[in-house]
Order: sequence, then structure tokens, then C-alpha cells
Amino acid sequence: MNCPSLNELPRPPIGRIGWPWTEESARLPGEIALASSLPVVSVITPSYNQGNYLEETIRSVLLQGYPKLEYIVLDGGSQDRSLEILNKYSPWFSYWVSEPDRGQSDAINRGLNKATGQFATWINSDDLLCKNALSDHATEIGFDDTTVYAGYCVYINDKSERSSVHRGRVNSLEDLLRIKTVWRSQPHRGHIVQPEVLFPRDLAISVGGVNPENHFTMDYELWGKLFLAGAKFQYTDVLFGMFREHASQKTYNAMRQTRSLLKTAKDLVERADILSPTAKIEILAELESYRLQYE
Repeated sequence: MNCPSLNELPRPPIGRIGWPWTEESARLPGEIALASSLPVVSVITPSYNQGNYLEETIRSVLLQGYPKLEYIVLDGGSQDRSLEILNKYSPWFSYWVSEPDRGQSDAINRGLNKATGQFATWINSDDLLCKNALSDHATEIGFDDTTVYAGYCVYINDKSERSSVHRGRVNSLEDLLRIKTVWRSQPHRGHIVQPEVLFPRDLAISVGGVNPENHFTMDYELWGKLFLAGAKFQYTDVLFGMFREHASQKTYNAMRQTRSLLKTAKDLVERADILSPTAKIEILAELESYRLQYE
């Protein structure tokens, strides 16, 4: 679908200004927008009871100005004002549904399988795409169907105020598994923040998508499976995603998140035939040391 213009969308709530309320992304130049090689990009939003943030998320996707956008919203049967918001923006969705599901990971997989785009990402219903994310990526980087792209991620708070900007530095499976020295290294963590990533959809599906039983570090596990499949990760200078930190998010429970992260990392080590026995032993020892230090 062609992204709607700002004037075509419902008026923002009183007092809301800036991106994505009173601003929209730049449109692609005509020669790029009309190119047959320009891929469809599928954006999936899994949601459940995020009525406080959902409208902002939706507008940040719809106002990308990208001519081949597919937007799929999968709500888990929310009981707050989410349904009102979804109905208001439903004319611009490629597909949406509100019904009970098996959680966020299940919704993401359903979205990936429902989608048709060559590239995909998911933007949770409290996160955002940055202004010009897709158009900047298309004009400055391009698309290669063997490459996972990671731009910059802007951290915001519950009031959408910016606090910092981050870009990952995980370049291999071993980097991913080095929780202490790369992923959570101090003072500058090397982790990949999920909203900053754009990946080939078929590649993600070929590795099984996200693990429906992993409810806290499903993105980390997917990056690991993509590395195991031989994907190349490329970091870009594009401001791509916004990650919101607030007290009601799942990842706010640091201990639960860390336990899931360490378990997922250990599982990936066991599956990693590309690692030498010596490297596996070393990484597992480092993970156990981090667990003891953290707990």
C-alpha cells in the first residue's frame, strides 16, 4: 500500500505535536519510488493492552512515506482502549485482528507468515519507527536479501522524550553469545535493540521465525538463528527505531530478562556447530560466571 499522508490520517489528540503527530516522513524520490526492484516492507505490530502508546506506534509506521509498505497489526484481545484506536486506523492496515492468542511471539510469527514483503520487522505497540526510517534506508543503504540490517535506535521514556541513541556491535554468533564482554559490556553495551533491525522475511521464516515458547528474549534468539543460518549483519547510519522504557513493559523485570537471556545463550551454544569445542567451553564458563555475578 502507499503510505497515507498526514492530512489523510485522523487528527492527533489535543496537545500532541511533533513526530508522528504533526510531522510526516519525506516521500521517496520518484525514480526510486517507482523502481520495480523496490521491495515490499512488512511491518508487524503485536499488541495487548497498550492503549496508552498504540496510536503513536501506528502513526510512526503509517507516516513512513514508503510506497510499498505492508502493515499488519495483531492484537491479543485487548480490554483497554486499543480496539477503539485500531478501528480508527483500520482503513490503512493491510490486515488486522483482535482476538486471544498465545502471546507476543505467537503474534509475531502469525504476522510473518501472513505478510508478503521481502523484508520485515516488528514494532511493538509501545515502540516506534523513527521519522524517515524506511525512506532513508531505501535511499542510503538499499536491500540485499542475505543481509540483516541494524540502524540506530533511539531510547525514549513514557513521555516520548529522548534519552539516548544506541547502535549495536554484534558482528558474529560469538559476539552475540559473549553476554558479559559484548552484549552487556560496560560502559557501552553492544546489544542489538529489536526496533533498529530490518531483516529478510523469507530468511526469518526459514529458521522458524521467533520461538513461540520464548516470551522475553525471542529477538535475541532469532538473531542467533540467523547467524547460524549464515546471515550477514550490516550496521547502518540510519536512525531506524525507537525503544520505549517504562515500568509496565515486560523487559522492565531485569532478573527475569537476564535469566531468559542466559538460558537462550546456552541453548544457542549447544546448537552452534560452527564454534570449536574450546570456544564452547569458554563461552559457557563466561555465561555461568555472569549468572553468579548477576544473581
